[in-house]
Amino acid sequence: MNADRELRVLVVDDEPVTAEAHADYVRRVPGYTVDAVVLTGADALARLDAAAQNGSPVDLVLLDMNLTDIHGLDVAHRIRQRGHSADILAITAVRDLQIVKAALSTGVAQYLIKPFTFPTFREKLENHRMFQLNLSDTGALATQSSIDNALSALRTVAPGKLPKGMIDETYTSVSAALRESKMSLSATELGDRLDLSRVTARRYLEYLVEMKQAAKSPRHGTPGRPEYEYRWLS
Repeated sequence: MNADRELRVLVVDDEPVTAEAHADYVRRVPGYTVDAVVLTGADALARLDAAAQNGSPVDLVLLDMNLTDIHGLDVAHRIRQRGHSADILAITAVRDLQIVKAALSTGVAQYLIKPFTFPTFREKLENHRMFQLNLSDTGALATQSSIDNALSALRTVAPGKLPKGMIDETYTSVSAALRESKMSLSATELGDRLDLSRVTARRYLEYLVEMKQAAKSPRHGTPGRPEYEYRWLS
């Protein structure tokens, strides 16, 4: 996948206000564009067919489970039956474990429970983009490393796992900024981008290094005390 290509998203939800809210969320995440917003499973399948035929297939489906015409699980199953390779992110208030298991077995890559905040939504999409990039970096044949990195990209750090004093939203922002940067960043540079103090930015960067998600190295040619720069480990 071209790192600069915008991924096309189909939003499927039977509540018009909710559907538009999710579409607005998509528009706020760099690297994504809304292909269409539909309110039924039948319209979702028709749109996927039409997009594929037009040569602009949908990359990601935001799929509500409780649709008025077809259950979301059935929609997911039919998406695969029709040969569409779009990833599926279930967005639903359904918490029943059997539904969750069934959704995963039908090819749902991520599961997001309503209600949720924009930072949580943004992290799901950013993780999805990294998943796609990792799988496309090695060409037609995947390597064990590319598969491991892709699957790791879909995982979200649980709130309780962050060290005391660190918050999910800042962790997500720092991770995304470092991932998307085409060059290594110092704590000062990252802090300027995210409106964080150097000390705060450095703390999150050091945590990423500790978790082996980032690498740290001295920046050569800087006068005075050595400055360190950080890069994302893909």
